[in-house]
Amino acid sequence: MSLRIAFAASSAPIAQSAKAGLTRRYGDHNEDGADVIVALGGDGFMLATLHRTQDLPAPVYGMNRGTVGFLMNEYSEHGLEERLEQAQEEVINPLSMLATCRDGSTQRALAINEVSLLRAGPQAARLRISVDGKVRMSELVCDGALVATPAGSTAYNYSAHGPILPIGSDVLALTAMAAFRPRRWRGALLPKTAEVTFEVLDPDKRPVMAEADARAVRDVVRVDIRSEPSIAHRVLFDPGHGLEERLIQEQFV
Repeated sequence: MSLRIAFAASSAPIAQSAKAGLTRRYGDHNEDGADVIVALGGDGFMLATLHRTQDLPAPVYGMNRGTVGFLMNEYSEHGLEERLEQAQEEVINPLSMLATCRDGSTQRALAINEVSLLRAGPQAARLRISVDGKVRMSELVCDGALVATPAGSTAYNYSAHGPILPIGSDVLALTAMAAFRPRRWRGALLPKTAEVTFEVLDPDKRPVMAEADARAVRDVVRVDIRSEPSIAHRVLFDPGHGLEERLIQEQFV
């Protein structure tokens, strides 16, 4: 019995062209009844697809029609059903963000890669960091800070000189961007069960925004972050090219 495949593509012409060719070859099913969802685009589109389909039972298999494609497999029209049948599954739990704004409102969002706090004005941010309710750093003066999952540790976190985390490590990375005080602080590794709280110490003079993947919240005064084990994103990779192998490989380039 053939797999029921649903194709999703970014708006890029190369992705739309790929979807048209694959649909002619394999058909295209509704995502609700599909055995697998094939996402065509780059990492940003893959993240958007995972968020959008998180309540569906079908796993997501990405093929790169973007730029970096860290979460994607190589693109080919040929032998797709065989590749899907042989694909290896990785399960990713997102981060949950609860952001409290200056006006007292709150916003929730999920992040597969990272939750980041960034200065939103000309002056550095002043943050207080607590872990599981205990203040661990009374003041961090910086351009920003983030909490990253293993799956997201090679993205913004790695660019900010944070560590690459093995996919099965059950660890989160807490990383500062351009820390001014303490100047030499290199961040922290925390258990996946940890709850991290950032408090903005001078929100009037030094405004801060928060981002959960691509969703931004402005004028935050407090951000609470924790892993969300109740949500499991199922991502498929070609054998030998899964997230674990990619995370190891990335450390030797």
